[in-house]
Amino acid sequence: MIHLDTSFLIRALVRGSPEDTRLQEWIKADEPLGMSVIAWAEFLSGPVNETALSLAALIVKQRLDFTEDMAALSARLFNGSGRRRGTMVDCMIAATAIVADAALATCNSSDFERLEEFGLTLI
Repeated sequence: MIHLDTSFLIRALVRGSPEDTRLQEWIKADEPLGMSVIAWAEFLSGPVNETALSLAALIVKQRLDFTEDMAALSARLFNGSGRRRGTMVDCMIAATAIVADAALATCNSSDFERLEEFGLTLI
């Protein structure tokens, strides 16, 4: 299972981008793709046009709800990684991937690397 971060999904929708190429490989390999509803909300915040939205909805069939367990893990990630301002959403996205036992595909690795010690796998 691979979860897509907002940054990866946005770039993957650009035909010919490295992220598009990678996404096509995963689709051909029948790799299950998903994302957190938190990341999905970021994506919907746009700007995004109807074509991109329709395509993204076809690609990301599994959008995981944010649960109480994920909230608790998010807090542990946030507190354990230094309580850095503006990073709670990243902790929420990471917690969802960890709970789903999914690797996280992101274009912003530096935002998530500090969470690898808590069990997050990055692509």
